[in-house]
Amino acid sequence: MELIQEPEGPLSGDTPALRLFALLELIATSDHQVSLPSLVAETGLPKPTLHRMLQQLESADLLMRVGDGRGYTTGVRLHRLAENVLLNDSRNAGRHVILQHLVEELRESCNLTALSRGEVVYLDRVETPEPLRFYLRPGSRVPVHCSASGKLFLARMPRKQRRKLIEHTPLKRYTAKTITDPDALEAEFERIAELGYAVDDEEYLPGLVCVAVAVPRPDGSPPVLGVAVQAPVMRLSLDDVSAALPALRRAAEAIGEHETGAGTPEESS
Repeated sequence: MELIQEPEGPLSGDTPALRLFALLELIATSDHQVSLPSLVAETGLPKPTLHRMLQQLESADLLMRVGDGRGYTTGVRLHRLAENVLLNDSRNAGRHVILQHLVEELRESCNLTALSRGEVVYLDRVETPEPLRFYLRPGSRVPVHCSASGKLFLARMPRKQRRKLIEHTPLKRYTAKTITDPDALEAEFERIAELGYAVDDEEYLPGLVCVAVAVPRPDGSPPVLGVAVQAPVMRLSLDDVSAALPALRRAAEAIGEHETGAGTPEESS
């Protein structure tokens, strides 16, 4: 790894590796692609130094070029790393206990979800004891535009960021109820933002209804985790959604407290 003169400010660090990590962190927190000139302005580092750092991160697949090749965004390897951290986090045991309590209360399968580029990934899942169920495992992925969790995450994004993601996501029609028109989706996002929860009304799989709420963050920033319940339509109709919401929200708050160390699963259940 090429040695880089130690900078001051946002990218200061004890080693070249830590300074590269600081640059990666800076880019990952941006809700839009960044350019070399914008990074020079933000960090105060010389252009040649930043260019070398970007090349190193790009060559490791931690960053990728977008647009006309002058913009940078997070790369495939970084996204895989983030997913593995979430899937194998030591806090998973506590989250799982909260999901188990939720399934005991609702008697339906429940998920803990996160957004991964243009898809929703299941970080954890507890199945219902009912014999009729849709079986999915942790690590499963569902489309962002027709899943309750996906629509929930999109509804809480800044509009510009949401539009960009939708533009680069195939809006495939999975059922007769799948919303594939961007303007109709935008209206759906506005409705979700007002209600505070999202519903998948057989939009991904025929016969499957899902309701999702966000795991709150202490700073009020857009959620990165969601809690959802899934069930066959004969056991969870749209008329039943309001009855499931209190339990979902209690579980989401408990997971939020667990993420920040403010409580334990036993205390929150």
